[in-house]
Amino acid sequence: MKQCYETLEGMARPIVHDHLVQQRLLAVTAELVDREGPSRVTLRDVATAAETSTSAIYSLFGGKAQLLTAAIDDGFRSFGESQRQAAPGGLLNLGRAYRIWALDHPALYRLMFGGALAAYVECTPTPEVASDSMLPLVEAVTTAQEAGRLRAQDPTVVAMAIWGQVHGLVGLELARMNSPETDWAGIYEAALESVARAWAP
Repeated sequence: MKQCYETLEGMARPIVHDHLVQQRLLAVTAELVDREGPSRVTLRDVATAAETSTSAIYSLFGGKAQLLTAAIDDGFRSFGESQRQAAPGGLLNLGRAYRIWALDHPALYRLMFGGALAAYVECTPTPEVASDSMLPLVEAVTTAQEAGRLRAQDPTVVAMAIWGQVHGLVGLELARMNSPETDWAGIYEAALESVARAWAP
């Protein structure tokens, strides 16, 4: 927890910038950048929406680029945790958890994978944070291969191929492609079953 001071009516009082303020700033940042684009969002916009001050942002993160990076990293950590929780259920469960997390965090998902920040500033996730979030998938592929349920091939290659398919479908759903009556859940489930058949030994 970080602490700074501000003056109010001639008296200094401590302003505590705790974990709750930090998480609120990260969530608000993702929402504003998703809606307005990174170049239009100012630190004052973020602070106002999060009901705090710009000094909190400087104290906790350092500046706009650092705040954006922290928001992406926070997204990958949250995503990775959801994948680790789903991992005991195997590959199908990981695939379902992927879609659930994305639908629950659409702004954050687009911030992580949409590429909007790359065009604005060199702002990429911390490599080890991003790669760690994908470890449950690679490990599940390896486990399935050892059990003879998946073809023997480089598990990282298999994991990336599977990721690409589920990522594409989730992206289409979030973009609201097709008619409002589209059964995305059914389509997604069919795709997961198709992936399993495609990589069967």
